[in-house]
Amino acid sequence: MEETKLTFKRYEKKYLLSHEQYEKLFRELEDHIKPDLYFRSVVCSLYYDTDDYALIRHSIDAPVYKEKLRLRSYGVPGPEDEVFIELKKKYKGMVYKRRVAMSAKAAAAYLAGETPPPEESQMTRELDWFLHENAVKPKAYIACDRTAWVAKDDPELRITFDENLRWREHDLDLTLGSEGESLTEPGCVLMEIKIPGVSPLWLARLLSELELFPTTFSKYGTCYKDHILSEYFHGVIECV
Repeated sequence: MEETKLTFKRYEKKYLLSHEQYEKLFRELEDHIKPDLYFRSVVCSLYYDTDDYALIRHSIDAPVYKEKLRLRSYGVPGPEDEVFIELKKKYKGMVYKRRVAMSAKAAAAYLAGETPPPEESQMTRELDWFLHENAVKPKAYIACDRTAWVAKDDPELRITFDENLRWREHDLDLTLGSEGESLTEPGCVLMEIKIPGVSPLWLARLLSELELFPTTFSKYGTCYKDHILSEYFHGVIECV
């Protein structure tokens, strides 16, 4: 079985598609792609932030450098099942993602500052520094139903399609199911193209012919702007 990758350096382009656009695009893509290792999965993510949402507010300002911390699983895990703590950074358009695997129970305890990591590594030392500098806690849960593909002629080119994006502010624990409120309009499909370098000519030509253009869509950013922000400021104003 293929070893799980823990370090990524790549460009990521996102496209918001209607269901009709998705079906038309996929018919053209079929000859170029094949199923990825995690072909079909429910991607569950728990986003960590400060009490005043400093990380996502900074990210929305589109700075040259930004970072986020999340806990991710493929499928709803049990307490002893494997999950990934991911530290994702973006600098001048390039995405750097590093992650470490541990059980859901151990990861939650470590990120809460209750226990040290099960094993020390360069990644956990980097996480220790991040947690020291940022007083974070779980702030939003986001899930989606994903199909993942790789290009037949380039295993480094990965294309994912996320449907049924949903979120919640309660039950901020990966083990508590993947239910949530809709994050996007019905039928909306989020496509992500992930590649270390330049897109192949066949893909660039296909996107151009179908008039599909990248967007700056962020799952957590959309969740914050469209849902959390109004509730947060409502609470702040009431307190004042």
